[in-house]
Amino acid sequence: MKKTKKLAFFAAAIVIICLACFFVGKSIGNSDGIQKMSAVVLENRLTEINELASVTYSYTNMAEFENSKDFYGMKVPFTTKSFILTYDGEIKAGVDLSDAEVSVRGKTVTITLPEAKILSHEMNEDSIEIFDESTSIFNPFKVEDYQSFCRDQKIEMEKKAEEKGLLQEARKKAAKSIKGIFAQVLDDDYTLNVK
Repeated sequence: MKKTKKLAFFAAAIVIICLACFFVGKSIGNSDGIQKMSAVVLENRLTEINELASVTYSYTNMAEFENSKDFYGMKVPFTTKSFILTYDGEIKAGVDLSDAEVSVRGKTVTITLPEAKILSHEMNEDSIEIFDESTSIFNPFKVEDYQSFCRDQKIEMEKKAEEKGLLQEARKKAAKSIKGIFAQVLDDDYTLNVK
């Protein structure tokens, strides 16, 4: 009888120790393991998306090109070349999500987005219409004229788009999209903050 009591007491002690180890291990595992895994999983999901183009700015522009040779600051007659043209373009702005930062503290997930930037800018070459073209045999058009004109026009249109709030709108829409994407991934008891 004494052996049975000792054996039962010993078995009960082992069961209690095993249960205590199980629950302590589970609580330690949940506090660190899930947070680290969640942050890694969320960062990987953001990296998969890579660039989030959230705003498209379409425009039509009319521009003028004029060039002439000069001699000590004075225009040389019969060397002026010029044209006026219209064209359509499209600027896409968004955020590069590979630069986003994710942190998980308890049940709060914070995603810090980088500043929005222009991701692409295309001029539709099929839409170009040339008006009032004049050239001179002393100063003919060159490919470089067209290239520098296009480069200058892109810079000017990007500046106008930025002045109209394109980058702020892109960042706002990117934050809204990120909230929508991660609301489906996170459990209901998590709070998501996108900065």
